[in-house]
Amino acid sequence: MLIVILGSCLLLDYHVNTILNAFILQEHLRFSFATGGAGFCLTKALVLRMKPYVSGGRFAALGEQLRFPDDLLVGYIIEHRLKVNLTVIREFHSHLEDLQKYDASSLRHQITISYSDENTITIDGFPRSQDPTRFFSLHCYLFPKYAAPCP
Repeated sequence: MLIVILGSCLLLDYHVNTILNAFILQEHLRFSFATGGAGFCLTKALVLRMKPYVSGGRFAALGEQLRFPDDLLVGYIIEHRLKVNLTVIREFHSHLEDLQKYDASSLRHQITISYSDENTITIDGFPRSQDPTRFFSLHCYLFPKYAAPCP
């Protein structure tokens, strides 16, 4: 599914994710970023444009200067410095959204799913004591003939 979605934008600069997180700096700059927990995709063309900001230790230095975590810093470089807007792909899911709203039948059509201790998908399968992330149960649901031993 990811290949199909990205196939139409391989020649363009896209920074993709489902979560748009607005962040305001002291300078009153606004930009969006994709949470690393859900994952994001960057085209080669965009990464090459980012090179002056990220190579040779500059990424770490800028992150320390701004005191930004890595995912926020990637958004800052792309949206603020390079002036490229985030493209939303609704099939990327972060632990920052309510994951319990997705029923098992919709999970087959998602690209990424994250979790936190209190925020996981709802799916039948292993007991929560054996599968607190629900990822083993999800794997059994998605790939039943390759996922032995499943409940």
